[in-house]
Amino acid sequence: MEIVHVYSKLRSEFGRQCLFSDRPAELLLDLPPDPSLTLSFIQKSPRDQAVQACWETSEHQVNTERFETTSCGINHMEGGWPKDINPAEMEQTIRVRKKVEKDESFINSVLQLGSVMEHCIRQNNAVDIYQECFEDEEVVEEIQEPPSAKTVNIFRDPNEIKRTVTSLSWQPDGGRKLAVAYSCLEFQKSSKDISLDSYIWDIENPNRPEMMLKPTSPLVCLDYNPKDSHTLVGGSYNGQIAFWDTRKGNQPVEFSSLEHSHRDPVYKIIWLQSKTGTDAFSASTDGQVLWWDVRKLAEPTECLVLDPSREGNLDQALGATSLEFEPTMPTKFMVGTEQGLVISCNRKAKTPAEKIVCTYDSHHGPIYALQRNPFFPKNFLTVGDWTARIWSEDIKESSIMCTKYQMSYLTDACWSPVRPSVFFTVKMDGVLDVWDILFKQSDPTLSLKVCDNSLYSLSVQDNGRLVACGSQLGEATLLEICSGLSNLQKNEKSLLAAMFERESKREKILEARQREVRLKERSRSEQSREEEAGREEGEEDPKQLIVKAESDFYSLVEAEVKRREKKDEVMKEKDICEEKDVKDEEQKGTSE
Repeated sequence: MEIVHVYSKLRSEFGRQCLFSDRPAELLLDLPPDPSLTLSFIQKSPRDQAVQACWETSEHQVNTERFETTSCGINHMEGGWPKDINPAEMEQTIRVRKKVEKDESFINSVLQLGSVMEHCIRQNNAVDIYQECFEDEEVVEEIQEPPSAKTVNIFRDPNEIKRTVTSLSWQPDGGRKLAVAYSCLEFQKSSKDISLDSYIWDIENPNRPEMMLKPTSPLVCLDYNPKDSHTLVGGSYNGQIAFWDTRKGNQPVEFSSLEHSHRDPVYKIIWLQSKTGTDAFSASTDGQVLWWDVRKLAEPTECLVLDPSREGNLDQALGATSLEFEPTMPTKFMVGTEQGLVISCNRKAKTPAEKIVCTYDSHHGPIYALQRNPFFPKNFLTVGDWTARIWSEDIKESSIMCTKYQMSYLTDACWSPVRPSVFFTVKMDGVLDVWDILFKQSDPTLSLKVCDNSLYSLSVQDNGRLVACGSQLGEATLLEICSGLSNLQKNEKSLLAAMFERESKREKILEARQREVRLKERSRSEQSREEEAGREEGEEDPKQLIVKAESDFYSLVEAEVKRREKKDEVMKEKDICEEKDVKDEEQKGTSE
């Protein structure tokens, strides 16, 4: 690139124009030297000073052009065959191979390459590349670094009107892509200008989303298929379910009809463990859990009404805000509700009433996160109001572990897929907390201020190293966790199993003691009822007893007052008699 510098200046700044011409020399003034004037001058030391005749200017150059990288895919097909040969047909390929093998050039090239390959094979046989040379050397324990996390990338909503990041889902093959669902959850705050699109981002390219998903209504939840990295299923704000195949474009391949969909926003949708890999189920605040086959989304395959009374009444159903399914327990699933209850369900039950197994009264408000521990599925994590709680399936009265009440509302949480004792929580003050319950239970191991806005969603990559947090203003922040919090520690599983067992036993003992106290109170209440019944049959009225007690009290008081008055009179008479005796003795003494 050629760089040209242009300087401009006004003509008037150059002064009077100089006109040069040839003419003879002319003497205008002649001043002869005057020696007498030298006495009036003081000789100074010489000093040099530079003078610039023109204005000072500076030069600056900035490269404003930005280089943007783009990634594109290609379809690789088997090559090397002639144009008229179809590689899929076996007969044609066999015919071509036989023809090539008979060619002399093919034989010569194979003989030349054979010597090279033979040399490489002999090298591999001579040197054992898998030999461990330092087996006997002691393993030096790594120095534990302090817990830390750093921001890797920030994926911002490309639209002018920013929306909340309501859901995050990692691609199952290596986690190179992140699906982000955007929606406005504030009631009656959305406008016609708000975009409906959600995006799939490449974690190494935050400038532009790799793919755009175009639903009919804003997506509240989104989930990658664990068996197929090209398919996704999402739940919309209007209750519809949509299915995408990224190989077929950004439009949904299938979506459910409004008549057979949820009546409220779909807050959670999860793929099920099945042979076909096309089954999913969803939960909504309309009080229903619906099962779907994405190949035919016209209507759900199964329905469950979350009625705690087990009558299947939709008017009494509890709204679902979270959902949990563990592939190792294909018949069980759990639902978190708006009212703070966790409902444990059994899908294979014969009747709808038997599908609701039990409930856990966990939080004061909606349960925003519900997940089983991937290493200990009997223990699950819930988040609601200002706390995060760890529960055991065997104990329904109370949680076995609980965090302190935080100053800000908790909005989402999840377990680490690598470390069984580590879980993550996000809060409305923009803070990400990393808890290691083996290290300490009262406070988080690491607290990180991710942004100034509220954080609403959270997802951890399968390797446990990358964490994505979604904010209220459409920012999905990608964080890298230190190795100490993302690598399995020594004896961690056994230590955590012992901790869960100890806490479960403690809660069972407390529950048994509480039951004893309840039985005693119940027996006391029954005894008091029997005594009251006996009084009603044979004894006097309690009012009469009170009146009698008052009269007895006042009579005792009056008798005591009279007794004291008599005592005072006797003492006065005694004093008078003593005074008379003293006077009589004095008179006798004077007379003598």
